[in-house]
Amino acid sequence: MSDINEKITQEYDASQIQVLEGLEAVRKRPGMYIGSTSSSGLHHLVYEIVDNAIDEALAGYCRHITVSIEEGDIICVSDDGRGIPVDIQEQTGLPALEVVYTVLHAGGKFGGGGYKVSGGLHGVGASVVNALSEWLEVEVHRDGKIYQMKFSRGHKTQDMKIIGTTERTGTTVRFRPDPEMFEDTVYDFETLHVRMREQAFLNAGLHITISDNRAAGAEKPEAERFDSMCFEGGIREFVTFINRNKAPLHPDVIYVSGVREDSEAECALQYTDSYSEIIVSFANNIHTPEGGMHETGFKTALTRVLNAYGKRVGVLKEGDSLSGEDCREGMTAIISVKLTEPQFEGQTKSKLGNSEMRALVDGIVQDKLTEFFEENPAVGRAILDKALTASRAREAARKARESVRRKTGLESGQMPDKLQDCNERDPSLCEIYIVEGDSAAGSAIQGRDSRFQAILAMWGKMLNVEKARADKIYGNDKLYPLIVALGAGIGDEFNLEKLRYHKIIIMADADVDGSHIRTLLLTFFFRYMRPLIENGYVYSAVPPLYKLSRGKQQRVAYSDEERDAVSAEMRGDNPNVKIDISRFKGLGEMDPHELWETTMDPEKRSLRRITLDDAVAADSVFTILMGEEVEPRREWIEQNAKYVVNLDI
Repeated sequence: MSDINEKITQEYDASQIQVLEGLEAVRKRPGMYIGSTSSSGLHHLVYEIVDNAIDEALAGYCRHITVSIEEGDIICVSDDGRGIPVDIQEQTGLPALEVVYTVLHAGGKFGGGGYKVSGGLHGVGASVVNALSEWLEVEVHRDGKIYQMKFSRGHKTQDMKIIGTTERTGTTVRFRPDPEMFEDTVYDFETLHVRMREQAFLNAGLHITISDNRAAGAEKPEAERFDSMCFEGGIREFVTFINRNKAPLHPDVIYVSGVREDSEAECALQYTDSYSEIIVSFANNIHTPEGGMHETGFKTALTRVLNAYGKRVGVLKEGDSLSGEDCREGMTAIISVKLTEPQFEGQTKSKLGNSEMRALVDGIVQDKLTEFFEENPAVGRAILDKALTASRAREAARKARESVRRKTGLESGQMPDKLQDCNERDPSLCEIYIVEGDSAAGSAIQGRDSRFQAILAMWGKMLNVEKARADKIYGNDKLYPLIVALGAGIGDEFNLEKLRYHKIIIMADADVDGSHIRTLLLTFFFRYMRPLIENGYVYSAVPPLYKLSRGKQQRVAYSDEERDAVSAEMRGDNPNVKIDISRFKGLGEMDPHELWETTMDPEKRSLRRITLDDAVAADSVFTILMGEEVEPRREWIEQNAKYVVNLDI
């Protein structure tokens, strides 16, 4: 109690107010500037430096950008732009190069005439990377000279000096992320590769080269450590790339674009025979995963144009209309806008707020798409037929849903027979295990903590939703109990606020059948309940592979490596002692106590959270693995079989 009184009587005065100078604020609260200090934040450092080079390309001065990962996870980014200014900046009396790397909210993107269009709205990119780097070196080729500066954790360690002469222009930045700031400093080549490829698509004609020069990757195939990209077709080729494993309804990608004052917009779209939609939007080359005004304008205009076209050709009667979801089924679209004063929500720039971009995109799509359908009636009719089929399926799904509700008495709150619910009613404290097989479910029910753990038993192979529409899902005896148990609906009806459990745990055997069940469930969640994955509510349980016994002492292991380590530990100083090692055949053979101890106890269990870093890549994988086309699946398996570490023949 004395400690509490002491805290209460402490004075609160000016001495309590802390002022963070220079880049201290970045190191104190890095998440405010790069999102997190996890892998995503680590890679964000590279994006910030590359974005500066992209801005030079947008301004018309840069044609080639190179990105390399060097030994020790050092990043090197080089461009052939104008080079960062090196003359004295009037406000500070310092070289502009030093200001750019040491002062927050400093740059050529605030109306000084350096850039007309830029993704670097906040002017914090270079200085934030500097603040979060163990060391950073920058070289500027400009005015026939090579200028160099060095920094460490945001502080200058070498004044700007001339180190040579040059005939080219551009900027080269080398840095090593600070291990004091990041959970891990190891860069993933493919993560960077995906981002660089995206930028190459968005900037038609720009060359971007990426390479992994670390010794550890020397034995990898060239495609996994090097790529030089240039797409003259721009976002048209982006759409073709996304749809590479799908069957298009029309061979050519539809492309529309337009300019209004200092803003411009371009959209590329193509329909396939799939049931899902993909819309990827950008503003000043920055991905906007939460969409914004440009996406709203696109969707509104597309729906209006298709409905008007349907009435004009006599397919839709007066009073009938297609919904937005109907019009977008099977569509892949890229939306890219460029504007002088972008209004993003937050430093991570996930959503565009400029209302004028809604009007711009709406007008372009309205005029150009109407014109396209008039000139290409066969394509227009194919898309219209696809939307009409989607509309009929949506109505069938509604009827199926109502029919099932009546039959099951869902409106009265009746839960599925296969669900053993928990006692807790706060969703944030509840978790549900989706367990395959009655035997494993029985053990899970007996072994669980019924206060907060619910068990839903599933049996047999469930429906592959990649090949089915929503009307088939509602009538499916495997999936509908899951939909009812979660309580949030599916598709366009999905409402995260109605979700009954905030941990959804897939518990399947560690064998081929278990992997298939996990993949089927994840396909369902991705296609019809994607917010579950986007918000981190889906997990995969990690059951042990081995049981090790020495007398009465028993341990479990989750991998071959752990099995060997635990075995050695149990032997101790007696290497000849016998350790009995048995492999678990499946969850069903575990007794309730074993299942609780190894797989369900929050204090001891291992869970893998299913995340969605790249929706486009995830869509591609699900299409390959679960779609109709056999050849892409065979190729994918051949390419990835080498990553299998445990395989039972």
